[in-house]
Amino acid sequence: MCGRFAVDNVGSQLVNELGIDLISDDLPEPSFNIAPTALAAIVLDSAKTVPPTRRLEPARWGLVPAWAKDLSIGSRAFNARAEELEEKKMFAPALAKRRAVVPATGYYEWKVTNDGKVPLFIHPEGGEPMLFAGLYEWWRSPENQWILSFTILTQEAVGDLGSIHHRMPVFLDADHADAWLDTDLEEPRDMLDAAMEDAPRVAESFAWHPVGSAVGNVRNDSPELILPV
Repeated sequence: MCGRFAVDNVGSQLVNELGIDLISDDLPEPSFNIAPTALAAIVLDSAKTVPPTRRLEPARWGLVPAWAKDLSIGSRAFNARAEELEEKKMFAPALAKRRAVVPATGYYEWKVTNDGKVPLFIHPEGGEPMLFAGLYEWWRSPENQWILSFTILTQEAVGDLGSIHHRMPVFLDADHADAWLDTDLEEPRDMLDAAMEDAPRVAESFAWHPVGSAVGNVRNDSPELILPV
């Protein structure tokens, strides 16, 4: 699973890799301890324009479908099992029409050891952005405010990451990310299956190290959180 991640700077590399057309003026500040219900930047294609506009927008972590009565449902939908999306009314409509890419510097996972749970920071070794497959939704509040939210897709962990936790995010390379965002994609399941099959190759470039226990408190947020201990 993915319950905490860090975004230092999405940077020009991401803009170039994914061909982003529009960057919101309201993007959240860099954060090293993003938790569910917090804001993070996501990439989506807006089909309201022709051709679609690829946007980098702030969104609330935890998917809130249009039919939800309030925001609280999102706190339980920050991850979605990629294998089961079509079976869940929470996620099936978004799979068909509202797919997102979530950029990150890296994410945290807690490994169970004989001495207890140890937090690890997992990140691309070369410092390039890590890209997660995601879904997004728009929800209108009773006060008529539109709220953008998202979930991160997960799959069964394989390779070395499987020794840390039994689930991992669906990692995307730039080509799969571009295809995942395409609003004309007719068979998103086929594309997602291909990305899931390729995710272990993408993860081969990742490194990880133990970090301090301070990351367990959502109030803590500083660059020191990702430093090895």
